[in-house]
Amino acid sequence: MGSNLTQFLRHYYLVGLDLSPENTVNQHIDWQKLETITGINTIIHLAGKAHDTRNIASRDDYFNINQGLTQQIFDYFLQSTAKKFIFFSSVKAIADSVTGDMLTEDDIPNPLTPYGQSKLAAEQYILSKTIPADKQVYILRPCMIHGPGNKGNLNLLYNLVQKRLPWPLGAYENLRSFTSMSNLMFIIKELIEKDIESSIYQVADDEPLSTNELIEMMALSLNRKAHIWRISKWIILAFAKVGDLIHLPLNSERLKKLTDSYVVSNQKLKSALGVTNLPVTSNEGLKETLDSFRGN
Repeated sequence: MGSNLTQFLRHYYLVGLDLSPENTVNQHIDWQKLETITGINTIIHLAGKAHDTRNIASRDDYFNINQGLTQQIFDYFLQSTAKKFIFFSSVKAIADSVTGDMLTEDDIPNPLTPYGQSKLAAEQYILSKTIPADKQVYILRPCMIHGPGNKGNLNLLYNLVQKRLPWPLGAYENLRSFTSMSNLMFIIKELIEKDIESSIYQVADDEPLSTNELIEMMALSLNRKAHIWRISKWIILAFAKVGDLIHLPLNSERLKKLTDSYVVSNQKLKSALGVTNLPVTSNEGLKETLDSFRGN
């Protein structure tokens, strides 16, 4: 996401901390030398230890980066002349699954993984500090972000469609919220340029999408037919139970992750920004991402 943000904010004077060499910024320094930076108006903290789907990372790995690094950068912000701090947390800091119709900022946080727990710990550290009256702090909780350069789970689903493999879970009409890079860039620009109230804001596109809709759109982008199998849920559940016993790729836990709904409300953020809708629809944002996949 740093590359997309750097390109989007190219008209600003940017100082990059630990950005990869291919990114172009006006100045680049090691993050451990924060005290040498002066004259900064806004700090955008993107760095973090992402969720490890292979379960290789330790709990300390998450907390050392997601909590420890955030503390250091936020302490610098409080002492600096910078006026705005934008911290990228995650919806996983509040819940790994949604029990009601949708997730809101009023839900009581209950993260179950070290990733979500470390993000919540970083939020709590920020909220524990007294914020000077002339500074503004924004804690953003985005759901799955996608766009050019995407490296997340959407790529895995896209590869399945590209190889003409069937999706066997079509009987499940789950809905999930996503965050397109275009909408995210719009939100960051609004936070930088406007007087928005300090708070925690969930970030999501306006419309959730089902996995079946995603597959249909992916197939359309590849000019091929979507192969969606609507196998009886009872049969799928039986296979998952067998998978629990003999350790097959499909088990009850993985089935739940693949078929659960996870809808995130963005109403608080839109109200703060003074907009009725975000500029890019979920379908438009996904099309941009799929176009970038095809280009690569």
